[in-house]
Amino acid sequence: MSPLYDPTTNHRRNPLGIDTPQPEFAWKNAGASGQTMYELEVATDVAFVDEAVMWRSGLVSQSDPFGVWYAGKALESRTSYYWRVRCRLTDETTTSWLVASFETGTLYGSEWRAHWISHPFLDKRDPRTLYFHKTIELAAPIVRGRAYASALGWYRLFVNDTDVSGPALVPRWTPFHNYTEYQIYDVAQAFRQGRNTIGLVVAEGRYRGRLGLFSKRARYGDRLAAFAEIDLKLADGSILRFHTDDSWRVGHGRIRVADPKDGERVDLRLPELPWVQSASRAPDDVQAITVTPPSRLAAEEVNRVTEIGRLAGRVAVSASGAQLIDFGQNFSGVARIRMSGQAGSRVKILYSEVLDSKGELAVDYLGLPGMNAEWFQRDEVILPGQPVTYTPWFTVHGFRYVSVQGLVAPLTEQDVEAIVVSSDLHRISEFQCSDCRLNRLWHNVLWSLRSNFSDTPTDCPTRERSGFTGDIQIFGPTAVQLVDADAYLRRYLRNLSVEQGKDGCVPPVIPAEDAPGRSKNVLRLAKSSVGWGDVAVMLPWTLYRYYGDIDVLRRQYDSAKAWVDQLASRAATKRSWRRRFRRTGRLEKYIVDTGYHWGEWLRPGSTFGSELVGNIFGRRASIATAYLAHSARLLSQIAAVIDRDVDAAHYRGLADSAAQAWREAFVTKRGSRIGDDKQDDYVRGLAFELLLPSERPAAAARLAELVEQADYHLGTGFLSTPMLLGTLADAGYAEHAFRILMQTTAPSWLGQIELGATTTWETWEGYRNGNPHSSHNHYAFGAVAAFLQERVAGLAPADRGYRRLRIEPLIIPGLTSASVAIQTPYGRAASGWQLDEHRNVTLRVTVPPGSAAEVKIGTAEYEIGPGEHTLTAPAVPIPVGHGVVVDRRVIGSADV
Repeated sequence: MSPLYDPTTNHRRNPLGIDTPQPEFAWKNAGASGQTMYELEVATDVAFVDEAVMWRSGLVSQSDPFGVWYAGKALESRTSYYWRVRCRLTDETTTSWLVASFETGTLYGSEWRAHWISHPFLDKRDPRTLYFHKTIELAAPIVRGRAYASALGWYRLFVNDTDVSGPALVPRWTPFHNYTEYQIYDVAQAFRQGRNTIGLVVAEGRYRGRLGLFSKRARYGDRLAAFAEIDLKLADGSILRFHTDDSWRVGHGRIRVADPKDGERVDLRLPELPWVQSASRAPDDVQAITVTPPSRLAAEEVNRVTEIGRLAGRVAVSASGAQLIDFGQNFSGVARIRMSGQAGSRVKILYSEVLDSKGELAVDYLGLPGMNAEWFQRDEVILPGQPVTYTPWFTVHGFRYVSVQGLVAPLTEQDVEAIVVSSDLHRISEFQCSDCRLNRLWHNVLWSLRSNFSDTPTDCPTRERSGFTGDIQIFGPTAVQLVDADAYLRRYLRNLSVEQGKDGCVPPVIPAEDAPGRSKNVLRLAKSSVGWGDVAVMLPWTLYRYYGDIDVLRRQYDSAKAWVDQLASRAATKRSWRRRFRRTGRLEKYIVDTGYHWGEWLRPGSTFGSELVGNIFGRRASIATAYLAHSARLLSQIAAVIDRDVDAAHYRGLADSAAQAWREAFVTKRGSRIGDDKQDDYVRGLAFELLLPSERPAAAARLAELVEQADYHLGTGFLSTPMLLGTLADAGYAEHAFRILMQTTAPSWLGQIELGATTTWETWEGYRNGNPHSSHNHYAFGAVAAFLQERVAGLAPADRGYRRLRIEPLIIPGLTSASVAIQTPYGRAASGWQLDEHRNVTLRVTVPPGSAAEVKIGTAEYEIGPGEHTLTAPAVPIPVGHGVVVDRRVIGSADV
């Protein structure tokens, strides 16, 4: 058996439909020996006969089992390909072949024959779900069938009564004015000889549904539309192609309207599929019209948003008489409920994350501008008169609890079930330790990721549901350790490049929730905000660090460069009214004190209102200048990796100058006072390496002092919380970090656990006077999971893509064990430690083939190679407050 496994094409397993002419191949190795060479072949036949071979790489010297790009004959559209790889290993053996496949989509836009179609009548005051259909005759059985489909809105594709697309929420959210995704389906089993009906049901989705904080409709357009091409090969050898055009019919059905936020309004008395269950044509069934598409089509690059799990629920009756279902876990998805009642009776199904102080469903705790809370996250159904099981098609809710109103018959636990919905991304890690609260915390973070990794990385699955750049910037290094997110975050960055302004600024939400010719999203006023727009630089670097993804650096380089250049330009632009900073002199031109900045955002004790006022009048120059220096430094390293040496030198100089300007303007008393003298001021200075070596001990000591003054509570907001614990540990104050981590009163992570949290919250308190407030499902503060894996369990990358591992667990007082296992690009890596009764530490390490590890346990240091290793040493007490600063660069320019 071959030790090779997990073959991927463009970061997906056997993808059905790619539109890149040069796909990328990767695999992993479970053996004991690393790879020295590989040999890869691509063919149109799984037997790889000579006449079918498109490319033979020959033996290539390379130790990385990823980053292999196709270099053969030109690929053809809508064609199945097979590829296989075998490797020469360090023990001089050769593996057997590992075989995988991929299928191309439509590689050239001119090949499309289908038209976008819509309903001829448009009533903006009464938006309706559209039901398209077309009947065809087939003279012979089907041998092969493919459907290529998309919509302006979310859609479901049917062949006869077969739901081809299933529960997926497609297409994924993109800047629809630039490109719209299409999906490819194998439909051979759904068609039959004779009469067949193809159906498309299209609802609001992200195209016309409510979006963002202000829940505005029709950000991209007013008219829903459908698109489909069906290619069929029959047993008699004939090849047929059907596509959408004005010969299709369109009408309405049981789903009157379905909004992503507001939910569905459904009349279950009507047939589910009119073209299957109606004896005659519906009275409102009319001829479809063709419409001009808003953009080009692009093949999907990410696994779909779909069902990834199910949860059981418990049923009770609240004081108000509503039937209340508790699924025991906050998540994103829908409820499946079996109901019965009189025909025509209305049932309301309301969803919420939390209950109020009276034990009723909380519906107004989020503070929803421009939205009626009574209509938010609410499905309404009209019963048919016989028992029916209802599951929404075209909406998704963030919830733990469901209130069912208007249903006379009592529900049982057998009548209810929850469908968990997220992008279908493979989990790659597992963390365990001897404290169940930390285990719960880790799982809470994973649940928040699943809830918010929908069709774009969102801030929450309830209120905005927007792709805030700041949130994914800070959470990215955690996300990439929990799930295989490379392709997913590449898609986000592709959207960012489309939405980025000509001036280099980045909208604070991606997609930007607007389109040319329509009203602009007011949030674009914050397009200059540092920490948010810096995602253009920091997220590609994250994918490089953890996945070894060099291509994303090349793809996103112009975008990253444009962001840094506009920051530098804004700093250099002189205005008569701008504040002059002491001691800066010629360095004044590197101080960023213009533009709107979100700032640290939501430090403990602050409110949304106080933060906004402070940001408008405070300018946040200390924070903004720090990010100019940091992103310029990262951009210099990116330029070095992709061989842009001139740029690397330029941005290294810019980073040095900005850091010097920051020190002159905001650092006093040899580092003991920085900026506003908040915890985050010192975290940034230390983590971004902005301080001189002589200033770092004093800055670290002041940070520790501020933590002590806060009684070992954190005082950081969104931007710096992910860096706080690691910065303290690296600065010689590991005990301070651990006391913050184990703190059980607000603001703290375990304080949320003590209050029953099953996801991470937007704010540290979560409740006021017994009633909930703000979102209870934000992943931003969940970035602490990276500290659990990398520092507590002690496994982190020491070189790109875990080519080298750093194994250095910090032994937390009160813990007796901790472990983490993660699938790296080289294979499975693991680190786990355990204390015995004599306080000796046993460390078990797994190093994947092709990688190596630097290990530190106690005072001993080791260099180990691939395989399983067990090391034992006496536990060394954690140094407390000695102020020795450790230089812990994961990857610096010298390493590149």
